[in-house]
Amino acid sequence: MKSITLVRHGKSSWELDVSDALRPLKIRGVNDAKLVANQFVKLNELPNFIYSSSAVRAFSTCKIFLEVFNLSEDSVCVTDELYDFGGERVVNFIKRLSSNYNSVMLFGHNHAFTSIANIFGDKFIDNLPTSGLIKINFDISNWKDLKQGTTELIIIPKELRHDKI
Repeated sequence: MKSITLVRHGKSSWELDVSDALRPLKIRGVNDAKLVANQFVKLNELPNFIYSSSAVRAFSTCKIFLEVFNLSEDSVCVTDELYDFGGERVVNFIKRLSSNYNSVMLFGHNHAFTSIANIFGDKFIDNLPTSGLIKINFDISNWKDLKQGTTELIIIPKELRHDKI
């Protein structure tokens, strides 16, 4: 049994004149990521390994989760392969994961994560929002055999916020 948890980066800012990869999180992105991380840790065991896109907004979201999980930045591998919007590179990345890892968490981007969630999960989602999380379980022993799985968990930050913006 394998499980993958996909976390879309938090809400990012367009205020600075920087490249897409360097866009920072907005305050709402930070707050939403904290809400989702705290909810996840209440409901689940920590993953065996964590990977993050190299984009600032994705890695910043990852660092918020690490803080909630009480893990150091040494617990994560940052990779350009997850800086993908279509999903093909992410799927290929997942298929190359070590079979030693049964549970992996990835921090990345849309449309890739919504697409992967709908291809491999059994619950359709229209859009994985910023700071949104989805966990899918697979009845496989090796990641290279990735196939249709079962959606175990979806956490949407808007559903956790008191203000429900």
